[in-house]
Amino acid sequence: MTRLLVECTHVFNHPKLNSGIQRVVRNVINKLPSSVGDSECIPVVLLNGQLYRVLRLAPLNTPVFNALATFADRLERLAHRFWQWHQRRDAKCPSKLTRRALYVAYRLTSFAVFGVPLRLFTRLRHFQLLKRCSPLQHQPDDQLVLLDSSWHSDFFPHVERLKREGVAIIAVIYDLIPLTHPHFYEARPAQVFSEWFDWVCRTADGYMAISATVRDEVRHELQRRLGPAQAEKRWFDYFHLGSELDLHNSAAAVEPALHQMFEAPGPVFLMVSTIEPRKNHAYLLDAFERAWAGGSGARLCIAGRIGWKCDELLSRIRHHPELNRRLFMFNNLSDTSLEHAYTRASSLVFPSFVEGFGLPLVEAMQRGLPAMGSDIAAFREIGGEFMAYFDLQEPQSLTDLIKAFEASGQFPASKDVNEWRWIDWREASQQLVERIARRVLAGQATQAGVTRESASEAVDEPPGLGEYPRLRPSGSFL
Repeated sequence: MTRLLVECTHVFNHPKLNSGIQRVVRNVINKLPSSVGDSECIPVVLLNGQLYRVLRLAPLNTPVFNALATFADRLERLAHRFWQWHQRRDAKCPSKLTRRALYVAYRLTSFAVFGVPLRLFTRLRHFQLLKRCSPLQHQPDDQLVLLDSSWHSDFFPHVERLKREGVAIIAVIYDLIPLTHPHFYEARPAQVFSEWFDWVCRTADGYMAISATVRDEVRHELQRRLGPAQAEKRWFDYFHLGSELDLHNSAAAVEPALHQMFEAPGPVFLMVSTIEPRKNHAYLLDAFERAWAGGSGARLCIAGRIGWKCDELLSRIRHHPELNRRLFMFNNLSDTSLEHAYTRASSLVFPSFVEGFGLPLVEAMQRGLPAMGSDIAAFREIGGEFMAYFDLQEPQSLTDLIKAFEASGQFPASKDVNEWRWIDWREASQQLVERIARRVLAGQATQAGVTRESASEAVDEPPGLGEYPRLRPSGSFL
């Protein structure tokens, strides 16, 4: 019996993280079916050279450990900011000797202030390990699905050993943006991702993307790197993401300042994303400043944690004359507060330069919140005619959409968002494992002696699969 081993190591080790990929992994694992067809589905982690079955994704709810976990999370954020500070200072150093001295000072300080406490916490976390997972022995026909952000991990040699022992490797690809647009990232994270993708190209037998757009990009990149003949030996597919905010708690309090903002009259345009260059917040400010100069009463609410390479933007926001009047920023909203924002805003606005999917789009539109987005392939795939699109080369195009919506009350999209339907996380998780299982079955049929032509037909057009219709006016996605 084939087993699908769905890996979630980084989220298992860092359960407090709640950005895009962590949200995806947590929801897929929590909604993972026990089986699909004849294949058993098992959530797993790879720790210290050992494979474990996950019994409980979240840590045990003990007050002392929770307090230590909160402290460790804050310490990790401080360590990240300290690293960002070092990167900025390093870029300004006039000589190699000065940079070397700065690096040594950074390493020593980082180890003493952050490294030692975080290592102690890692040891404490180990005591909880066997209460949350149990050892699992791999089998030759297993399919290891690398769902989590494995470029953070150190288990590459372990995965390679599993592959040598008959385990197939399937890589889930969220996007290739650090490869195609490295200037949006700090140098080291882009390099880490590039090294990881080199490893994935050599190691994976199949690739599951989170959109058809990314699937096509991955196939093209492998053809470029490995050549068409080698790329043909791999398979490529995709699934779509769900929309619920799983950490939403109706009994929890909404951020008071956010609640107060929505109590005031006037339309609110909501931007949800990490604050970093790719998300294009500067364009957003340019467009709204033009609208405000023309007398618009629209308010802009920016919600998202502080990321990287955004000091200039943050300074612009924090010193903006409209701050807390028509411009608002929240950097640590809970899912409860975010749910409140989605259900009360007038429109989502999403000016990203490039995306693999755009999770805030489905979160917003599934709640009936119409969306304005940059005219890029991933957004067209998700929003179709239910979204309004603007030109990234001209902020005035967004300004015009804002003013038209404000003046008429009619959202400027071809179709009503209330007719738009999307899958939930249960369906997304089911979609992921079903499509992997079909690919595996097609591969097994090929190995059993099916002709290449019939095998290709089985892979490209399995019954009921096809090109996966993306939206239907009613009913579920699947």
